[in-house]
Amino acid sequence: MNTEFLQQAEMLLDYGVMGLLLLMSIVALWLFIERVMFYRSVKIESYTNRDALEMELTDNISVISAVGTNAPYVGLLGTVLGIMITFYTLGDIGAVDAKKIMMGLALALKATALGLIVAIPAILSYSYLVRKVEKILTRFDIANEANSK
Repeated sequence: MNTEFLQQAEMLLDYGVMGLLLLMSIVALWLFIERVMFYRSVKIESYTNRDALEMELTDNISVISAVGTNAPYVGLLGTVLGIMITFYTLGDIGAVDAKKIMMGLALALKATALGLIVAIPAILSYSYLVRKVEKILTRFDIANEANSK
């Protein structure tokens, strides 16, 4: 019974946490590509209102920020669960085996590593997009200032 429970808990860790991190990275990448393509095609002269342009430009970039902010926490959750499973297994066996402890901890830390691997590019992407928004809005302001004179 305990062995089956532990196998299910390890599968939940591997497929649940890792799957969630994979999904988060796919969403962030998809939104980043979509925003870059939109920024390349946006025509600032078709906008008469700066706020309307800003709303269009910033659409969905907060999701990329949320992925970058929360991915390390999801990874940390996976690590904590992995460590709990490792200690539970050792307590269930009743013997201290250094090899099992090290293997369990190493496997648990993979969740933290994956969380960071997802978070770092997401935050870099978000920063890049925010800078692009600032540049496009500045171009809009310059164009409107020139038109009003």
